[in-house]
Amino acid sequence: MKPFSKRTTSLLVAAGLGLGAASSTWAAESLQDVMKRRGLSQQDLLAASKTYVPTGKRDDFIAFSSGGQSGQVIVYGIPSMRILKYIGVFTPEPWQGYGFDESSKKVLRQGNIDGKEINWGDTHHPALSETNGKYDGQFLFINDKANPRLAVIDLRDFETKQIVVNPIYKSEHGGAFVTPNTEYVIEAAQYATPLANKKFVPLERFNEEYRGGVTYWKFDRKEGKLDPKESFSLELPPYSQDLSDAGKLVSDGWSFTNSFCTERYVGGIEKGRPPYEAGCSAKDTDYMHVINWKKAAELVKAGKAKKINGHDVLMMETSIKEGILFLIPEPKSPHGVDVTPDGKFITVSGKLDTHVSVYSFEKIQAAIKAGKFESKDPYGIPVIAMQDALHKQVQLGLGPLHTQYDSKQCVAYTSLYVDSQVAKWNYCEGKVLDKLSIHYNIGHLMTMEGDSADPKGRYLVALNKLSIDRFNPVGPLHPQNHQLIDIANDKMQLLYDMPLPLGEPHYVVAIDAKTLKPGIRYKVGTDSRTDKPHPGMVRAGEEKTVRKGKNVEVFGTLIRSHITPETIEVEVGDEVTINLTNLERAQDETHGFAVSTYNVHGSIEPGKTITVKFKADKEGVYPYYCTEFCSALHLEMQGYLLVKPKGYKEVKVAAAKAVYTKADYEKQVKTNVETQAVIDSVVGYITSVNYKDFPPVVALVEDATDQLNKAGEAKAKMDEAAKTSDWQNATLWAGQWWQYQVKAADIGLRAKTFLEQNGAKKTGK
Repeated sequence: MKPFSKRTTSLLVAAGLGLGAASSTWAAESLQDVMKRRGLSQQDLLAASKTYVPTGKRDDFIAFSSGGQSGQVIVYGIPSMRILKYIGVFTPEPWQGYGFDESSKKVLRQGNIDGKEINWGDTHHPALSETNGKYDGQFLFINDKANPRLAVIDLRDFETKQIVVNPIYKSEHGGAFVTPNTEYVIEAAQYATPLANKKFVPLERFNEEYRGGVTYWKFDRKEGKLDPKESFSLELPPYSQDLSDAGKLVSDGWSFTNSFCTERYVGGIEKGRPPYEAGCSAKDTDYMHVINWKKAAELVKAGKAKKINGHDVLMMETSIKEGILFLIPEPKSPHGVDVTPDGKFITVSGKLDTHVSVYSFEKIQAAIKAGKFESKDPYGIPVIAMQDALHKQVQLGLGPLHTQYDSKQCVAYTSLYVDSQVAKWNYCEGKVLDKLSIHYNIGHLMTMEGDSADPKGRYLVALNKLSIDRFNPVGPLHPQNHQLIDIANDKMQLLYDMPLPLGEPHYVVAIDAKTLKPGIRYKVGTDSRTDKPHPGMVRAGEEKTVRKGKNVEVFGTLIRSHITPETIEVEVGDEVTINLTNLERAQDETHGFAVSTYNVHGSIEPGKTITVKFKADKEGVYPYYCTEFCSALHLEMQGYLLVKPKGYKEVKVAAAKAVYTKADYEKQVKTNVETQAVIDSVVGYITSVNYKDFPPVVALVEDATDQLNKAGEAKAKMDEAAKTSDWQNATLWAGQWWQYQVKAADIGLRAKTFLEQNGAKKTGK
């Protein structure tokens, strides 16, 4: 094969396609040199080796963290603790165009309350969809404490598809928690209010007219949506309901919700009364609510619910009469109610109690069956004696909060907020096994799939409220600190401090990465928020602009490295709608779209169609461009929105003089032929080995083939222009042909490198 020309070689190198790597001119440091220079110990190296994920490799688990006041969900890998994505949920998120294109605006606006736009949320408790109590990796649910809402995220593309507003609450903290087959998503109220929430009731009527509740949102798995019409709530006393959990296996069909401030105290230092924190911590215990949700659903279907704000609510008197609602005293100010993997026990900790209490579902059922109750609460709900329901009570330390479970039988982990520790203990035998100090003031904690029926063990993440001295100072507002802990052995080992600088994350769920099956491209023309064909979709060659009065609608396409149309002409006052379809099939070839000063942005992944709308309210010239770096000619992927004055008359402009000659054309063609030789050599290697045994390479080959097909289309247009000696267009189309070749070569070389690094073998063909 002839050597490549200097121009071809330089162009390939500039495109990142150099065939050789430069050798290092520096001698490598030894491990001992690095340890000495950085002051590292053997223990540091051991911890680092347990978290290090080599380049090109992937994490074992994927974690979904609430984003707190950011209103988002944070996705990161374990054990690397590398942040992978922020998912826009209750808050606009520009990178994904969430809240800036029309389809995502519709989802965001589902969260409006009383006609008001709410553009932030306080996300707290993510929950993964389950099948038979085990994570199935299909959907993620997240709540908003500040504005009582739930959102559904489809894990096929990690996008928010739905937001629902609770019709009877004004706040909630106890969501989201799923039943074992994701029949319902549980959401509990927090601060009691009148359920008919447009009604004013003075605080003096708190005990009589304020109420709490638990909502069971019906989930339609086929549609991937919560169904408000099939959802219902239970009216509960004006205690502050908090977190929940659904029973599993032997306790399936029941759910458990804890509470605080069962004193029903209404503070008011303005009126000379002690504050809430004094009145809400006067008693020794609070109440755990025990609810037969399966029977409750049957009662609703039987017409025994009352409509409040158009929503089905089982009133307390009905729940008591039908025997579906019970209370059990629990440790003071609990903040977590966690069912064991086998469904036999429920663990509760109280922030103002040093003990963790383990309740037996079998004992609870025996008491209910025997009608053995120690009393009734002020609203007539039967109360089961704590001692009649307890299995064990274990003293762990100061400020116990949340509990998660290990893959090892009977082993649990509980966060100790005041002690800033994690306690490892055995809930069957009731004994402490280990304690580990963390930094600082741990809230939630999470083990791998630790709230499912099949915990994986291996790692624990401590979600700490304070970081203080852990990271470089960045001003008075510190990041949160998620600490990774190795729990594979008898003694826990702290591995890694990870700053999270987005909101105040509250809870995290982690799933085996192999369970997730996200897509890598959409079917061309998909509206990702509805998963249906987008009415604004067009294919290459079908692009058009349609005017109806003052409404101008553009149907365009995106593909490396151009936007079609490249010019959009409108008049002042026009309402402009731009539909854009990403025609790419290549993995990760996302394009963005933004128009200068018009506050619109779209993230258009391969195959997706989006719509942006705005009013052209000021004459002028407004560039638009691709916001996602997509190719060597990304900066040239641009166009102009021309907003003309009313009555503007076109000015004739002489045609531009041709600047390219036959020599230019022949020079570009020579480059293309040489580039094809590079591609052929790469293809020769790939097809000589067992590349079909490597799914990532199969996908890369598909993408490269797609680019070469486009190269063929450009070459055909080049040939057509050359036949008529139109060297201007022939040269430009030759350049476009080369662009597709470079993209194909880039993908092919990535595939070749992957095969070389992963032990591909010759096929002998």
